[in-house]
Amino acid sequence: MRAGEFGFCARKASLVASLLVAGTSLSCGKDMALVRNPVAKVERLPGYDVEVVASYPHDTAAFTEGLVWYKQRLFEGTGEVGHSDIREVALQTGRVLRKRALPSPHFGEGIAILADQLYELTWRSGRAFQFDVRTFRPVREFAYTGEGWGLTTDGSSLIMSDGSSTIRFLDPSTFAVRRTIQVVDQTLPVSQLNELEWIKNEIWANVWQTDQIVRIDPASGKVVGWIHLNGLLSEAERSRSDVLNGIAYDSEQDRIFVTGKNWPRLFQIRLRER
Repeated sequence: MRAGEFGFCARKASLVASLLVAGTSLSCGKDMALVRNPVAKVERLPGYDVEVVASYPHDTAAFTEGLVWYKQRLFEGTGEVGHSDIREVALQTGRVLRKRALPSPHFGEGIAILADQLYELTWRSGRAFQFDVRTFRPVREFAYTGEGWGLTTDGSSLIMSDGSSTIRFLDPSTFAVRRTIQVVDQTLPVSQLNELEWIKNEIWANVWQTDQIVRIDPASGKVVGWIHLNGLLSEAERSRSDVLNGIAYDSEQDRIFVTGKNWPRLFQIRLRER
């Protein structure tokens, strides 16, 4: 999501209320910024910092909404109306190897790949698209309710976020909801869940407008840890970039990659417990 397009103050009162309960302050000024206040309950859970293992170039024109490592290849989904696409990217150089545009009025969101099929959400269109990952040929479309934010898979279901504290598990052949979980830190709901990734039987989620990733138990929805990614970009780089968003996991080599919207770099990271 782009802060200026989010229309935060017009969203449902239930979402706003859940954010306030969770210790989040809202500002509805020019940039409609969201600032997450420190919450004592968060710090009692395992906290992790990160160290950079490697750094790679990233297309600064890419408004990153989804990031996936699949069969030793990197795929990315980008957003903004008129600029959304799915693409395959060379990790070492950041070069776009191939891409397929998503036409207006769609705003591309999270992507996931399951059984050689690439699925892409849209923000407010209520449509998801399925492509053959080998050719980017369109296969089918699905309808869903609400907004589309992040998408990943556990190898059976598609797992979707919509900006609230709810995560949906979907049938990949119909997009029907199989089950849902509510994400809570202790007893507090955690909203603004954005890009998702399935890592070692956990769901990892970027928390929109923060430099944090939350680790979630997919069975219960309980938060099992917080990852703090402050300082990946220099101040100069950060001033030209948007928010942290994008997590990909290479399960064969146990590598974690992160980036952000319009970021100049993509990072391989390693966790370090606080």
